[in-house]
Amino acid sequence: MTVIEPGSTSSDLVGRVKRLLLSPSAEWERIDAEPATIKGLYVGYVCILAAIPPLAGLIGGQVFGVGALGFSFKPSLVSALVTAVVSYGLNLLSVFLVALIIDALAPSFDGQKDRVQAFKVAAYSYTAAWVFGILGIFPPLGAIAALISLYGFYLLYLGLPRLMKAPKEKAVGYTVVTVICAIVLSIIIGAVTGAIAGAAMFGAANRVAGAGHASGTMEINGAKVDMGKLEAASRQMEAASKQMNSGKPVPTVPADTLKGLLPGGVAGFSRISLESQSGGAAGMSMSSARGEYTKGDANFTLAVTDLGAMAGMAAMAGAVDAQSSEETAHGYKKVGKVGGRMTTEEWDRESKYGQYSVLVGDRFTVEANGTADSIDSLKQAVAAVDMGRLEGLAR
Repeated sequence: MTVIEPGSTSSDLVGRVKRLLLSPSAEWERIDAEPATIKGLYVGYVCILAAIPPLAGLIGGQVFGVGALGFSFKPSLVSALVTAVVSYGLNLLSVFLVALIIDALAPSFDGQKDRVQAFKVAAYSYTAAWVFGILGIFPPLGAIAALISLYGFYLLYLGLPRLMKAPKEKAVGYTVVTVICAIVLSIIIGAVTGAIAGAAMFGAANRVAGAGHASGTMEINGAKVDMGKLEAASRQMEAASKQMNSGKPVPTVPADTLKGLLPGGVAGFSRISLESQSGGAAGMSMSSARGEYTKGDANFTLAVTDLGAMAGMAAMAGAVDAQSSEETAHGYKKVGKVGGRMTTEEWDRESKYGQYSVLVGDRFTVEANGTADSIDSLKQAVAAVDMGRLEGLAR
């Protein structure tokens, strides 16, 4: 009996966590040879550790409140409970989706497709983020927890080539593409958590009132939620889930089509490389195109990604009219809707590094990130992609 099977002892789980954090290379060797099932990985590891961040956040929010820049508030217990439950569920879902991405990408990096091995990589790579999520009990330490969670990228880098049997020289590329997909996924999950929590509360009240369908607009913690769009997105996710379970791929736009949308140059920057990726497994599919642009010492990447089966989650994010902004000594970060599209903007004035991304047609992400003269250069790069065509392809 191993830590990954139901009935494992807590000491095995604790030992696995310690070994992954302190001696990951040797532990990945043990993991590679272990027999496992996806159910066993969920029950014996994922379901236990993935509960730490939402539970810590729930406790911290009720004891200390949540907020930033000198302002904080304590959310209602019902709202906090719903948010924690939804966050936990999405944590479990994200592991499954990342595993599918890892499995789908394996042939592109000369690896071997193996669903269980891919799930091992996804599950164990989240270890640092889950364990140090305990710092969420004291919200000011959240930034430290986020920083420590980056160790998961290193775990991913070590585990991917070993478990998926990819050549070591392909490990960096395999890791980078997987991380990009995982980041896109985390952005969507972060944006949609509050919306689903609000929808869950609304749905409960709706059932009590005997209503059959969600409609109109609600305001939840200052964010407006289009309940009609939210319900449509839920149906979209349900349909995608059924198709995935049937083993039929959710169709995506060919990667070469996306590649054709990237400009040869923009804002004085010249394109120096162009690549595309696509893949799918068990109905889970995704395609993307990425270009690298340079001008002097400045360089950034511009990417267009078709979220495929995850488009329903993106549509949920699009149903929320949430606005947030954060100022630092060196820059800022904004999240909100611009021209009706969910947009994220981040800029550091000292390093001249930034990121600008837009969700198009509740299905495609267009993102520019890197160094530039100003955030305007990144905005121009994103605007150079034909948004109208993408919206047409999303229909």
